[in-house]
Amino acid sequence: MRVLVTGHLGYVGAVLTPMLLERGHEVIGLDSDLYRRCSTGDGLAQTPKLEKDIRDAESSDFDGADAVVHLAGLSNDPLGSLDPELTHEINHRASVRVAECAKRAGVSRLVLASSCSVYGSSGADWVDESARLRPITPYAESKANMERDIAPLADRSFAPVFMRNATAFGPSPRLRFDLVVNNFAAWGVSTGRIVLKSDGSAWRPLVHVEDIARAAVAAIEAPTDDIRGRVLNVGATSMNHRISDVADAVRTAAPECRVEMEPGATADRRCYRVRCDRLDDALPDARPLRSLHDGIVGVVEWMRGQTLSPEAFEGPRFARLEHIRWLLEQGLIGNDLRVRA
Repeated sequence: MRVLVTGHLGYVGAVLTPMLLERGHEVIGLDSDLYRRCSTGDGLAQTPKLEKDIRDAESSDFDGADAVVHLAGLSNDPLGSLDPELTHEINHRASVRVAECAKRAGVSRLVLASSCSVYGSSGADWVDESARLRPITPYAESKANMERDIAPLADRSFAPVFMRNATAFGPSPRLRFDLVVNNFAAWGVSTGRIVLKSDGSAWRPLVHVEDIARAAVAAIEAPTDDIRGRVLNVGATSMNHRISDVADAVRTAAPECRVEMEPGATADRRCYRVRCDRLDDALPDARPLRSLHDGIVGVVEWMRGQTLSPEAFEGPRFARLEHIRWLLEQGLIGNDLRVRA
């Protein structure tokens, strides 16, 4: 199958692309390569690519593709809050453009990376795909709006599927430390301390980056009637953890570190526990295989091979918001976040 992956050079895309190639698919990338300076040296799979912003996508970019996996966008709550209007322009309206272009080009299926953050402030009660959405950040709102506006495009010849990914963790050739599990592991190894900036009571669904990639592969390979218009939480029901429990899990993998709480830390409003049973039913091959411990160990082992200070792993190379700020300061992107050089 010929698969076009937007954002193939990002945190998830750098894991998904080789997985697709190993499965015998032909892969074409579409990416502005905003994070070209963020590789860890572990290597990126080489594929034909279109180096362009998704806001400039055209139907001709998708000619000949059997499926599209749409990963490109602004990646998390802090980055999404930098300029809320740009977040909606890129994550919402440009995603609708991608879907419309893909459909006009005759693409039969579209796998869209959404987020469990759309459940936002659901509290400790369990939620599933039928729950009311409660987005509380521009990033989460942009994902909810993307789903709303692309869903009506589904018909007998075009099958979009919305993958509401849990919070990712684990190593990648474009590793990020602005994700809670990876961040705690980095702090624990490099400083011997994990400092909770909230009271640690908030719930988060978690999923290994490899399992996000595996779910996308399963959605590409499933019969189109099984996925058309579906919304699927990507993760495992057993992988919902309190933030304080994540810190304790890192301490188990790196016993030399201790867990502390920042003075005055309060509860995080972003709190949700997510059921993922529908994923198991719809795409049995997408059932997550990697545990929280697996991901922590992978990051801990990577960190132990480095000499990174907190300033380094929370700086522009590994934190998306800091990288964008650095690119702006250097004049390498404009205020519209388009690449200049």
